Amino acid sequence: MHRNNVPQKSKNFIGSIKRLFQELKSFKIIIVIALLLAITGSILSIISPNRVSKLTDTISEGLVVNTTNMTTLNKTIMDKLSSNNLKSILENPDLSENDKNDLVKVMSDKQNLVASLDKLPTNTLQIILPDFYLDKQKISSKDQVAYLKLVKDLDENTKPEVIYEKIDKMPKSIQKVIKPYMDINKIKKLVLILVIIYLVSALFNFIESILMTDVSNNFAKDLRTRISVKINKLPLKYFDKNQTGDILSRVTNDVDTIAQTMNQSLAMLVSSITLFLGTIIMMFYTNWIMAITAIVSSLLGFVFMFIILGKSQKYFVARQVELGKLNSHIEEVYSGLLVVKAYNGKKESDLKFDEYNKNVYDANRKSQFLSGLMMPVMQFIGNFGYVAVCIVGALLTMNNVITFGVIVAFITYVRLFTSPLSQMAQAVNALQSTAAASERVFEFLDVEEMDNQKSITKFLDKDKVKGEIEFEHVKFGYDDDNIIIKDFNAIAKPGEKIAIVGPTGAGKTTMVNLLMKFYDIKDGDIKIDGVSTKELTRENIHSLFTMVLQDTWLFNGTIKENIIYNRENVSDERVKEVCDIVGLTHFIKTTSKGLDTVITENDNVAAGQRQLLTIARGMIEDSPFLILDEATSNVDTRTEELVAKAMDKLTEGRTSFIIAHRLSTIKNADLILVLKDGNIIEQGSHDDLMKQNGFYAELYNSQFQL
Repeated sequence: MHRNNVPQKSKNFIGSIKRLFQELKSFKIIIVIALLLAITGSILSIISPNRVSKLTDTISEGLVVNTTNMTTLNKTIMDKLSSNNLKSILENPDLSENDKNDLVKVMSDKQNLVASLDKLPTNTLQIILPDFYLDKQKISSKDQVAYLKLVKDLDENTKPEVIYEKIDKMPKSIQKVIKPYMDINKIKKLVLILVIIYLVSALFNFIESILMTDVSNNFAKDLRTRISVKINKLPLKYFDKNQTGDILSRVTNDVDTIAQTMNQSLAMLVSSITLFLGTIIMMFYTNWIMAITAIVSSLLGFVFMFIILGKSQKYFVARQVELGKLNSHIEEVYSGLLVVKAYNGKKESDLKFDEYNKNVYDANRKSQFLSGLMMPVMQFIGNFGYVAVCIVGALLTMNNVITFGVIVAFITYVRLFTSPLSQMAQAVNALQSTAAASERVFEFLDVEEMDNQKSITKFLDKDKVKGEIEFEHVKFGYDDDNIIIKDFNAIAKPGEKIAIVGPTGAGKTTMVNLLMKFYDIKDGDIKIDGVSTKELTRENIHSLFTMVLQDTWLFNGTIKENIIYNRENVSDERVKEVCDIVGLTHFIKTTSKGLDTVITENDNVAAGQRQLLTIARGMIEDSPFLILDEATSNVDTRTEELVAKAMDKLTEGRTSFIIAHRLSTIKNADLILVLKDGNIIEQGSHDDLMKQNGFYAELYNSQFQL
């Protein structure tokens, strides 16, 4: 296999995705609902960090001293004890001269000011430090003095445990305004809101997952059904030009790839985009400095994502193509396993398998390696973003620009910001693989079908057909440059047994394919009872013929089911009668359950017995025409005599066409047509042709020569 034949990129990525969405129009409403649920779930995830920030700040406030009230308390008391306030106090008429003198002495001794305040009379102390309210809590003069005594030795280096020990000794009124207080009601409210947000988001994502799973499975089912219907509408020339394994790969691997993308990647892509854009908006809404920090630290993810997208697409396409070739080779080898073994072809087939397998491995390894780089790099970028946010957040917190809760919120935002990058990359990679798979599936669905037969109205009832077939100047070739049948003329009268003989490639089987309308003739005409096959549907023509082919085909079922294939109301007596005529009775008696014995294509049934089963299948069909294409090629001489007698009985009253290389089997034919290079060169009975001593006589006599 040449690597140059492997597509390096999707033929039309945008066109393939557009076609895919067009094919999904019957699921449009469900998909829209699922995507709206995914978007809503993402929006709920976006707004939750702000609630977490408020919860963090509320809890933080309940764990530390109320420094704001403490600062207010210090400032209020110290302002009252300032020198400017002392002058106005000395002018108070309620103070005696002695009280004023004592007050001046106390205020002048700054070092012992707090200790000396207790020595002042109560009325003087109330004038100096009058009662005031803080957070609706009354702070008395004595409480103020007690507070000053406890905090006078505190500074920035004081250990927290010392501060809390002193707070415990402060008056109750002071404790109520500066002691740590946990607002349980507010915390409960915030927690309840967060629980509701997370539950609703999870519920929406769960419903979205169910809907998309349903859509993907139904769409895959619809594709397989359409492919199955399409197969029956394709001309045989398509299967002549394309390998069976590659077609099977389109039905299985490619459809599964599309379904998997529908199930996982589409909603992920939409929700990731929503998360990405929404997170950016919320970050700038919360704090623009932190937002810029988070975005800049994550920009590397964008660059890496686009680099990978540019390089990975060709490997995803190659993987699907190479997988189809590998499947084709496997199907080909296993279907002809006996030939491979008989001709010692194992080594060559293994080498080809290794080559195809290596190509699949290489394409898969490269595509998975590139897509696998996304996650670790995005995790590194996410961790780098956490560090950057923490450092910048700490600096802003120290300068009272933001609270600690904002840092917590941004740590979540960084995760929400970087996670969509990797998810979008994975989703886009999956879409690339889907584009390659959908191209192959839709390419198959778009293959030109056989001619439309809706305009055909003529119909031949098989019970009323006389059985005459006329070939008029039939011309046919599988392509315009290779004409096989050049000018074929013949008339088969009702009830005649027509034998078609000739060397390999003379056009014998081709004539039968044209007669069955498997292929359309290039020129000329074929008429059944005077009606052109061009004016009859293929189904109508097929109902008129019974075919027994050289290639045997058995399916998983009982012997009876294999014989009466696609026929209804066939009695066991009729089946046994046919088996007696063909010579299958002895074989059936050797099986465990007789006609009810289950056999499969892989069962060890002799080739001759397989051929007899297919002949019996043909005898069950009651059609006016019979085609035997090398039907006795796989049976022995004795069985051939039995089958020949059975064929004589089968052909009674039927127009029969027999293709045979064993000329001894068609000696009693009413008319023998000798083909060579697509033309009839001799025709007549066996005796007449032997007397002519021409090409037929030469073929017949060559059977007995060594």
